[in-house]
Amino acid sequence: MSDAATHPIPCIGVMIENDRGEFLLGKRKGVHGAGEWAVPGGKLDMGETIAEAALREVKEETGLDVTFESIIAVNDDLEWISDNRQYVTFIIKVLSTSGEPVCMEPHKCEELRWFALDALPDNLFNPTRRAFVHLRNNTFYTP
Repeated sequence: MSDAATHPIPCIGVMIENDRGEFLLGKRKGVHGAGEWAVPGGKLDMGETIAEAALREVKEETGLDVTFESIIAVNDDLEWISDNRQYVTFIIKVLSTSGEPVCMEPHKCEELRWFALDALPDNLFNPTRRAFVHLRNNTFYTP
């Protein structure tokens, strides 16, 4: 049995806010959440801090350089327990500091789009939906 099947996997989800107060979402492809909108993110690499992972993932997925603001929440993402996967996701808020996003991983993401907080798409990836609930309710963790 692999380590991923016996231990939770630490991940980050990055909420990128532009100067208009909009958030960047990507329409997912792949096994988990295909066709759903999600914030950029992924797994932490060995030896990497949460902040470093956030900046790396954003650059890899969108080409954007961002400024780390804060860890705003933590999610228990248990949807994939039946597949022997459990994720613990740190939700990071960053500010976009330059340029327009480019879909750098078209094999993982159909498109990138900015959304106002009051106009988010209905088909949000569950971990992203929880991240926005934390943001709106100013909560850090809800069991």
